[in-house]
Amino acid sequence: MRKRLAFALAGAGLLAVSVTTGAGAATRGPAPAPKSANEGTVTAAQLLAKVQGCSQISNGKYRTDEETSATIPVCGANGAVFWKADMDIDCDGQVTSRCNGDTDPWFQDDTAFHQSDGKPLIADKLPYVVVPSTSSIWNYSQAGIKGGGVVAVIYNNKVEYAVVGDTGPTKIIGEASYATANALGIDPDPENGGTDSGVTYILFKNSSVSPIENHDKAVSVGDGLAQQFIQNN
Repeated sequence: MRKRLAFALAGAGLLAVSVTTGAGAATRGPAPAPKSANEGTVTAAQLLAKVQGCSQISNGKYRTDEETSATIPVCGANGAVFWKADMDIDCDGQVTSRCNGDTDPWFQDDTAFHQSDGKPLIADKLPYVVVPSTSSIWNYSQAGIKGGGVVAVIYNNKVEYAVVGDTGPTKIIGEASYATANALGIDPDPENGGTDSGVTYILFKNSSVSPIENHDKAVSVGDGLAQQFIQNN
């Protein structure tokens, strides 16, 4: 969406290139959502109860889009960091019928972190979250967050477990993959979808899923970390 356009213009990654392949034919309908968007045993209410306040750990605040004011801090907690923001749709990575240069004007055919076979992630298949690239505002790696780390994404009383899969603009926050949005009932269209508010992202420190593309493992690891988070906060 708009924030990803700013990312491309800033030269932080490859500019979008229209891809015309057999797989690139536009398929506007969303992919089938997982059987249960409320994954694991910990409820959205239990998690949200632990992130009511904010102990700010970022040096400043982030915008949700290029044209908005900087109002979103990164908050610290025992065993996690979190923020509350919007969700823009990241469709970057491997070309598919739903994520390509025709369906996404800002498409990039790579992600910051790769599958176990070295290929980029598949945005319409794998739930993943985008973290802001390192800047003077915040350094995610110094906070114990890394590629493949587990994230609990909460929206509309649903919990979806994802992994840290990509990096974005240095001043903007609130973005996740097509698959993440789709599982939470958010419009996953990379050009016009997403939601303007109401999404909570809880990133568990020093966690990892290997291989990164194994969503079932992300759910099992995430559920255990969520239980610990509830107990320790």
